[in-house]
Amino acid sequence: MFQPEIISETENFIVVNKPAGLLTVPDRFDDKLPSLKKILENKYGRIFIVHRLDRDTSGIILFAKNETAHRYYSQLFENREAVKIYLGLVHGSLPDKKGTIDVPIAEHPVKKGRMVTTAKGKPSVTHYEVLEDFSLYSLVQFQIETGRTHQIRVHMQHLGNPIACDELYGTGQPVYLSSLKRKFKLSKQEEERPLLQRLGLHSWQLHFKDESGKLHCPEAPLPKDLRALLQQLRKWKQ
Repeated sequence: MFQPEIISETENFIVVNKPAGLLTVPDRFDDKLPSLKKILENKYGRIFIVHRLDRDTSGIILFAKNETAHRYYSQLFENREAVKIYLGLVHGSLPDKKGTIDVPIAEHPVKKGRMVTTAKGKPSVTHYEVLEDFSLYSLVQFQIETGRTHQIRVHMQHLGNPIACDELYGTGQPVYLSSLKRKFKLSKQEEERPLLQRLGLHSWQLHFKDESGKLHCPEAPLPKDLRALLQQLRKWKQ
């Protein structure tokens, strides 16, 4: 069973570090699948959704504990007064190490569950900065002004640098050490395990003010799989 880590908590909200692979809310078609909301409801009783993370995205997420707090924090996110910062591992090198992607996003006209960049879509703004360039991959920091479904993933596909292991907007291929290390050898009996086989995207920081005006800046450290991969990338940087 997934065990989410509680990062901070008050009488009005809970900030949680969501593991990758866990749904934020129950699946509409399969209620038996575990979800973060269900797990928290077992512990706290009624819990209110303020924003969401994709199933395969790890990291920081905020829930309200009561209806008044839910109204306040939902409004905060709607008015773009909460700062959401992500870390992502993307394919390749970005020509511009810092920039803004201001490209509208809409639902795919045919493929259900997918989004697409189109002039007819809703305004979508992503600021990015390359923190480390490993040639094959880059570690990028993202700040999103809008919260469209799959926004960072769609915008990175638009730039031609999809998020690592993204099945919807990239190749979905896992990252292996053999792709980084030139003289990598396995014995015949061994099968190589991937360093990363889930979406390389992590919700890192959230900056927001509570009802009294106090600023909160909780942070969810990078999970073990992403840390291990970055360690290898630094080691074998070309």
